Amino acid sequence: MTTPASLTVFALAAFLEIAGCFAVWAWWRLGASALWLLPGGLALGGFAWLLAQAGADFAGRAYAAYGGIYIAASLIWLWAAEGQRPDGWDLGGSVLCVAGAAAILLAPRG
Repeated sequence: MTTPASLTVFALAAFLEIAGCFAVWAWWRLGASALWLLPGGLALGGFAWLLAQAGADFAGRAYAAYGGIYIAASLIWLWAAEGQRPDGWDLGGSVLCVAGAAAILLAPRG
């Protein structure tokens, strides 16, 4: 069963996934050292492990709910790490996605 405690797992997983993917982005697109791929790979491995800890009965449901949290976390990364403030469209879209994730996470199931 998916629980609200899964939100913490999802938030931590999102941070690790974004950090890992950004390491690849920095190497590939920004010319950073290939050494960035080492912590990036570790972060992506941690992301996968954390996501498997989500309290969902089915992987697909956990991944779907996680998607909304990932989108919101990506916009936080955009602002905090890349210095680009999200605009109203970003925020509105994120609210829709988090609402969808909440519906998946918190829906009563028998």
